Amino acid sequence: VFQEMRKQECHFVNGTEKVRYVERYIYNRMEDVRFDSDVGRYEGFTPAGEKWAQDWNSDPEILEQRKAAVDTYCRHNYQVSTPFLVERR
Repeated sequence: VFQEMRKQECHFVNGTEKVRYVERYIYNRMEDVRFDSDVGRYEGFTPAGEKWAQDWNSDPEILEQRKAAVDTYCRHNYQVSTPFLVERR
């Protein structure tokens, strides 16, 4: 049995004042490659992950989309889900 997973995470500090977007590619419980908006590029943790990171970091369009995910994915979803998650007590 093989497991392949892609996780997208949004970390919020003080609402949307400081937002961090992290995207992880995991294969069989081992993280191959990660994009962290605080770092601004992909980092590889396995030989395959290093190759993918090098390829994706050399494509300005991919990097621009991932950096924009802080606004298009994280902040957008925060605004949509805030009434259900934060303000609900």
